[in-house]
Order: sequence, then structure tokens, then C-alpha cells
Amino acid sequence: MINHPIFRWLYHAIRVLIAGLFLYAGGSKLFTLPSFAQTISDYGLVPEALVLPTAFLLVMAELIAAGMLLLDIRGGLTGITVLLVLFIMIFLYALQLGLDVDCGCFGPGEQHHSSEGLKQAVYRDLVMLAGCIFLYWYRFVSAIRLKGLKEFLFYISLLPTKREK
Repeated sequence: MINHPIFRWLYHAIRVLIAGLFLYAGGSKLFTLPSFAQTISDYGLVPEALVLPTAFLLVMAELIAAGMLLLDIRGGLTGITVLLVLFIMIFLYALQLGLDVDCGCFGPGEQHHSSEGLKQAVYRDLVMLAGCIFLYWYRFVSAIRLKGLKEFLFYISLLPTKREK
């Protein structure tokens, strides 16, 4: 029953969807890093001197974890799960304090300066977290063997290179 094609299809669809959302979100923030840094500053959790480096590290963590999840490399799902839990905690903190801030999820184009925008972000992240739980469950019950980073880099090294003239 677990190896039914529908579960396998769902596993790949959810994995690609979550990775795609994180790649889109990280990519859109990478090109507008100062704006994303201002959004982080609005939450008041990071000292001003560390806002821009924090913004860069968060964006890079999103992009790296999403790429790893997309390629089904060990650690990608854990990275995405940790980021989702972190984001949910920050959004709940902002809701508790009544902060009027943008969630910053998809860059500056998503300007929801209200508690409704933050609530939507929490719900969206909870749905993605449920997807991550399904991915963990499916990996556990079907004993999927993930590629390690060393193994992945080894396969890349086998790709043909340009021929010398």
C-alpha cells in the first residue's frame, strides 16, 4: 500500500512544490536584499548592525535548502523544516506583539502590513510544514535512500567536460 504509485507521485509533487516555493521566495529576496533587510529590521529581533548579514544568510539558507530538497539530497528537508518552524515562531511573535509588519515571505511585492497578512503566512507555513511531515513519513515507511552531498558531487564530476582542442 505504501509503495502505491499515488504516494510516490505525492512525495515527488510535494517535494518539488515546497522546493519551488522556497527557490522563488529566496530568489525574489536575493534581488531586493536591502528591502528584505528592512523587513527583518521591522521585527526588532536583530541588532541593526547585523540586519543585512542576517538577511543574506536567511536568503542563502532558503536557496541552499530548497536546492537540496529539489535534488533530494540529505539535509534539504531538515533545512526547510527548520526554516518553516523559525518563520512560524517569528510570525506568532509578531502577532502576539501586534506588530504592523510585512511577513517578507516573497520579497517586497507582498505588502500585507496587517495581522491578516501574518496570519495567512502562518497558515501557509503550517500547510508546508504538514507537507514536510508527509515527506518525512514517506521516507521512513518506504526506506528511501537519499543521496549524500559527497555522492552528488561525485556524480557531477562524472559529467563530460569541454574537450581540449
